[in-house]
Amino acid sequence: MENGRIAIPSMEKGGLDGQRSGHFGHCDVFTLVDVEDGKIKEITTISNQSHVQGGCMVPVNLLAEHNVNALIVGGIGMRPLMGFRQVGIDVYHDAVRPEIRPVVEDLIAGKLSAITDDQVCGGGPGGV
Repeated sequence: MENGRIAIPSMEKGGLDGQRSGHFGHCDVFTLVDVEDGKIKEITTISNQSHVQGGCMVPVNLLAEHNVNALIVGGIGMRPLMGFRQVGIDVYHDAVRPEIRPVVEDLIAGKLSAITDDQVCGGGPGGV
C-alpha cells in the first residue's frame, strides 16, 4: 500500500504499538494509520461505536466516514465483510500476530492477502 488510511481494530487505547482486538466489531478503538509514499505518516485513534445485534454496519459506516481504504482483521463475519466491500474498503487478514505495528508494516510492504469468503467467522451477535 503506497498511499491511504489503514484501520486496525484495537484493544484499550490502541496506537501503533498497541494490540489488535480479536473481535473486530467489539474493539475498544480503531487505530488509523495514514500512509504516504509507502511510509507511515500519522497515527490516530477513534472510539468504536456501540451497536446492537444486527447493527454490524455501524463500524463499517464509521470507518467509511473516516476515509479508511484498508482494514486489517484477525477475524470478521460475512455481513460486515460484505458491508466493507460495498463501501470500497479492502479487508486484509492476519490471524497470527496480535501486535499492530508488524501487520501494518506487512500491509504496506504488500505481504498481507485480502480476506477470502472462506476465512470469515461466525462472530458474535449480528455476525461481527
